Amino acid sequence: MKKLKVLVVILMLVMLVSILVGVGQAEEKIKVAFIYVGPHNDGGWSQAHDEGRIYLEEKLPYVETAYSETVPEGAPCEKVIRDYCNQGYKVIFTTSFGFMDPTFNAAKDYPDVIFEHCSGYKTLDNLGNYFGRIYQADYLSGLVAGMMTKSNYIGFVAPFPIPEVVREIDAFAIGMREVNPDAEVHVIWLNSWLDPVQEANAAQTFLANGADIIASGMDTPASLQVAEKAGKYGIGYDKDMAAAAPKACLTSRIWHWGLYYVQVLEAVRAGTWKAGSYWKGMETGLVELAPYGPMVPQNVRDYVDKRKQEIIEGKFECFTGPLYDQNGKLTVKEGEEIPDADKLSLQWFVEGVIGTIPK
Repeated sequence: MKKLKVLVVILMLVMLVSILVGVGQAEEKIKVAFIYVGPHNDGGWSQAHDEGRIYLEEKLPYVETAYSETVPEGAPCEKVIRDYCNQGYKVIFTTSFGFMDPTFNAAKDYPDVIFEHCSGYKTLDNLGNYFGRIYQADYLSGLVAGMMTKSNYIGFVAPFPIPEVVREIDAFAIGMREVNPDAEVHVIWLNSWLDPVQEANAAQTFLANGADIIASGMDTPASLQVAEKAGKYGIGYDKDMAAAAPKACLTSRIWHWGLYYVQVLEAVRAGTWKAGSYWKGMETGLVELAPYGPMVPQNVRDYVDKRKQEIIEGKFECFTGPLYDQNGKLTVKEGEEIPDADKLSLQWFVEGVIGTIPK
């Protein structure tokens, strides 16, 4: 009888220890940091990433996140990254192109930390990069603009003349010209990701020159708000900008970053994460075309939705020839597709784009 009691006590102690160990394990979370180039509520790029961060926390209870906002590109960013490493963060997402070198430098010194850099191209054993084929949504929004414009003058407010942005403008123009060969898209470079005042000024310049649609490649809805005040239309970027300019916004090219963030953290927890270069499209849900504004007629919606489905099914690629450059030279022959490597380094404008690419 005494032996039975002793055995029961031992079993209870074992169970108690197991419960306590389980509680300790449940409380141990993976610390994840996000670094934004703009405010977390900028209405565009950084807010889209922050919504992805929130989505990550909601989906994975074993994740604990923090973020730093309005971080300058270059050396200041590197300090922020290193601070997070020293505070025990195990996964760090840096979400602007100009964060690439600071991320790379820090990754070399913190081999036990996993780094993911958005829109860059450098990798290490503990550094991956990620982006999405947002050009697919750019192409679709170009279809909308080409069918909706009356003046055939569309303005594109652009940040930096890097391949990522050139690719977006080209895809937009390809869609626009597919449905309206007379339309032109004019480009103004701002050399900034986020500058509401200059975004508004660029939009006003376009409107004064006859534009009736403004497409934004910037991180705020400022240019769409200017278009709305003038009774014209706009196309948003990063997240659905209809709330900021409901009477102007035809649609927006948007991101669902949370889907990727969940994928990365699940792999980290499972021990299967490997550094790589992620570049997927609409078939994953990472990139999307926002709901149409009420002013977009059904025939436009039907045409664009058909193309969208073809893209998702892998039956259509907008960077397939014949494609001419802005000087009318045949650059991609009929039936040929620009290889991914060339898309990622794209530095020429297609026919229908009015503007230059600064060197």
